[in-house]
Amino acid sequence: MRILLGAVAALALSATAAFAGDEVMASRFGNTTITSDGSGMTSKIYYEADHSFTGVQGEQQLAGTWEVKGSQVCLTFSSEAPPGYPNPICTPVSNHAVGETWQAGPFTVQLVAGHQ
Repeated sequence: MRILLGAVAALALSATAAFAGDEVMASRFGNTTITSDGSGMTSKIYYEADHSFTGVQGEQQLAGTWEVKGSQVCLTFSSEAPPGYPNPICTPVSNHAVGETWQAGPFTVQLVAGHQ
């Protein structure tokens, strides 16, 4: 019985952790995350609640999946990764509202309303 209760508690905690990861990304669903790196290269990323994303960097179409790992969001590209970027790429993640701009590692990030 104790083993069963322990397993149920562990499952509940892992579900809470998974929800917490989704929660930090919730403001991005249905909106556009615009990232700029130090060279001025800009990307537009569209995150979905099902852990997929699409986007564009210059003329390159981007697609893949995202996952929150601790305090980072990791993007794994099913498309070709942008030139010079690893696959997957992980950057710091935190809660932000539409209209905010912030730094995430080497990137300046802005969250704007809708798909732009």
